[in-house]
Amino acid sequence: MQLDLGRDEMVIVGASLGMLRWFSEELPAGSVVLVEEPDVIERRGLERFAREMAFISRVVPAEYQTGLDAAALVAREPALAAARLVMPGLEYAVGATARLAEALDLPGAGPAAADIFADKHRMRLLAAEAGLTNPAFALVDSPAAATGFAERHGGRCVLKPTRRSGSLGVQIIADPTEIAGAWAGTASPEDPPEATGRGLPTAVLVEQVVDGREHSVELLVADGEVFFANVTDKRVRPGRSPVETGHTVPTALPEATRRELIGVATRLAAAAGFRTGTLHSEWIVADGVPTLVECAARLPGDMITALVSIAYECGFIEAYLRTLRGERPALPVRPVGAAAVEFLLAPPGTVTAVDGARQALRAPGVLEVQLDVAVGDTVAEVTSSLWRSGHLLAWGADPAEATANAGRAAEQIRITTA
Repeated sequence: MQLDLGRDEMVIVGASLGMLRWFSEELPAGSVVLVEEPDVIERRGLERFAREMAFISRVVPAEYQTGLDAAALVAREPALAAARLVMPGLEYAVGATARLAEALDLPGAGPAAADIFADKHRMRLLAAEAGLTNPAFALVDSPAAATGFAERHGGRCVLKPTRRSGSLGVQIIADPTEIAGAWAGTASPEDPPEATGRGLPTAVLVEQVVDGREHSVELLVADGEVFFANVTDKRVRPGRSPVETGHTVPTALPEATRRELIGVATRLAAAAGFRTGTLHSEWIVADGVPTLVECAARLPGDMITALVSIAYECGFIEAYLRTLRGERPALPVRPVGAAAVEFLLAPPGTVTAVDGARQALRAPGVLEVQLDVAVGDTVAEVTSSLWRSGHLLAWGADPAEATANAGRAAEQIRITTA
C-alpha cells in the first residue's frame, strides 16, 4: 500500500485484530491512533498488542459502542486534530466514527446514515420509505408477537437482533412452535469478543423468509456520489443459522441483474444521505426482484475486500482509505479475473486431527489456506461466523473457475472432532 501518512494521521475506532495485523505490513510506523473501549483494551491486552505493531502510535480509551461524545473526546485528546482520516474497525464503531469524523471536519458516512445502517429496523423503515423491496417485517417484544407474525406469513420467519453482525443471533424458524424456544438466542445473543462488557442493547426484528440466491453490493462513495461498484455472489449455509460459507467476485449474474443490484444499492445509499466511505449491502434476488437483506456502513468482512482486490487487480482497502482522506482514486470499471473464498466448517467438539492443508495449498488456483483451529481446540456449533474454522482463497479466469478451485481445495481439508 502506497499511502503516505505521518504520525497520528489515521484514527481507527474499534479493534479488529485481523485487520490490524494486515495493516501492520502496510501502514507507516506511528501513523495510527487506535480508539477502543477501556474494558476491551484490558480484556484483550490491546496495549501489549499495540506495542508489537509499529504502525500504532498509541491506544486511546473511550466509551463509544453505546454512544460517543465526540466533542468531549477531542477536547480530552486534542492531538486527534492531526488526523487526516477516521475509519471504523468494526460494526459497533460505525456511529462513533461518523461522529468523530464530523467533529474533526473529515469525510465520513455522516451520523444520520451511520445510525440508520447500525440498526436493522431503522434500515427497513428507510428502505420502505424509499420504495425498495423489503420482506414483510415487524419489531417484536415477545415470542407471542413473533409467533403471530409467522402465522400470518406462511409459518416460517427470520428472527434477527437489530444490532449485531456476523449472523450473530440470526435464526430461520421453520415452525412457529419453535419460536418460544429460540427466542433467547436472538433477544439475548452472545456478545462478540470485541464488544464492551456494558452490553450492546438490541431489539428483535421478525421478517418473512425470502427464498433465493444471496448477493452483496460493495459501493465506494465520495460526497454522495458512487464511483465504484461490485456485486458479489454469496453462498449461505442452509438450516436455522444462515452463516455464509463462501463468496465469489465478480458475480456470475446476467449483466441486467448486476446493474439492477447496483441501482438499488445506490438508491439505498442516497435515501440515507450516505456521504463518504464504503457501503456493503446484501440482497436476495427472488422472482427476479432484489429484496434487501441487510446493509453495513463499513468495509465488508469475510475476505470480500481481498476478493475485489484480486479480481479487479486493485488495492480496494487503499482506495477506501484514500476516499476517507477526501480523494477519489481511480479503480477499474470491470474485473480482469475472478476470486473466491470458501470457509471451513468443522463439526462441533474437540479437535483431534487437522489434515490436508498442504494438499489444499497445492491445488490449482489456491492463493491462501488459513486454519483457525488446532488439535485440542473446542469447536462450537456454527451459528455465526465466529465459529468457522478457517478459509481458502482461490482465483480463476471467471467466477465458475474460481468457485470450483476454492471448493475442490476445501474438500482436501479434514478437521476431525470428538
